[in-house]
Amino acid sequence: MKKIGFIVNPVAGIGGKVGLKGSDGADTLARALSLGAVPESGRKALAAMTSLKEYEKDIDLYTYPGEMGEDILKAAGLHYTVLGSISSGHTTAGDTIQAAKTLCAMHMDLIVFAGGDGTARNIMDAVGTEVTALGIPTGCKIHSGVYALNPRTAGLLIGEFAQGRIADTKEAEVMDIDEERFRSGIVEARLYGYLRIPNEGMLIQNQKSGSKISESESVELIADYLADTWQDDILYIVGTGSTTAAVMKKLGLPNTLLGVDLVYGGKVLASDCTEKQILDIMGEYDKVKIIVTVIGGQGYIFGRGNQQISAEVIRRAGRENIIIIASRDKILSLGGKPLYVDTGDESVNSYLKGYMRVIVGYEDVIMAKVSD
Repeated sequence: MKKIGFIVNPVAGIGGKVGLKGSDGADTLARALSLGAVPESGRKALAAMTSLKEYEKDIDLYTYPGEMGEDILKAAGLHYTVLGSISSGHTTAGDTIQAAKTLCAMHMDLIVFAGGDGTARNIMDAVGTEVTALGIPTGCKIHSGVYALNPRTAGLLIGEFAQGRIADTKEAEVMDIDEERFRSGIVEARLYGYLRIPNEGMLIQNQKSGSKISESESVELIADYLADTWQDDILYIVGTGSTTAAVMKKLGLPNTLLGVDLVYGGKVLASDCTEKQILDIMGEYDKVKIIVTVIGGQGYIFGRGNQQISAEVIRRAGRENIIIIASRDKILSLGGKPLYVDTGDESVNSYLKGYMRVIVGYEDVIMAKVSD
């Protein structure tokens, strides 16, 4: 049997839908809760761990109390051993680090953790590359290359590892950004170190890559095309990223580079919106379109850095009203891999599957496969 440790950062990703672009720090957590944020990390972790029921004879699970793991494994109907103690409702990065150290000392075959880049840093600080680890993506910002594509594939990968079908490992980058600068529209991702992860390239997301100077001409053509085809009687939900920012600049409109803006009639109705603001405003309009770009190197269009455009927002707007824009080089850099969605709602993820149009230049469109 494989010894598998399981750790949940219960507040990971709590700032996403309310537009805080991160969850690090007690002040951010308090602000997120005041804005009506609901913890979602446990729900996403449950989606991964529920699939392990069929592998139960192959695994020996260890976790920490309550919301740091025990609640999830109990809900998944799995057998497990609880270690340590926590102050329920008040867990910190220190709890994550201590849990990882304890599990490492017990010679786990795999440590599974649910969180974002900050959580990956905590795990790295605790265990380095001494033990194999794998992340279930539940955070706002996931630049690191140590996470499964989504919670469902995390469960599949854990099962494959438990049965010995994945024996090889590799070192993968742990990246993180300065959240305060990120909220000001400045992205400064830096390498903090490495974790050892299962070597299964099809189920692990890539490290996020930066844009290339060579893409600027392609982005300019995309911006020209959208500006020329823009319709003032449509409410546009404009997602995050430099490509969408180029469109807004072409239109002569202010833009929140790392936030979501709403545009109607040639004016910005609301900037840096939360999920609730988007839902409230879009309910007043008959025609709604969502504009999103592709995260370079990873291929995500929903669920990474734009959680404000939630499953419910997508459901109400409709798949046919999603406009995807990306430079041709960015699409080609994915090496034939599909575009990905990780909305936190399996029914919406499935709804988005299939081929979708991606605008890559002026009247230049390719069809790209979208996978959940």
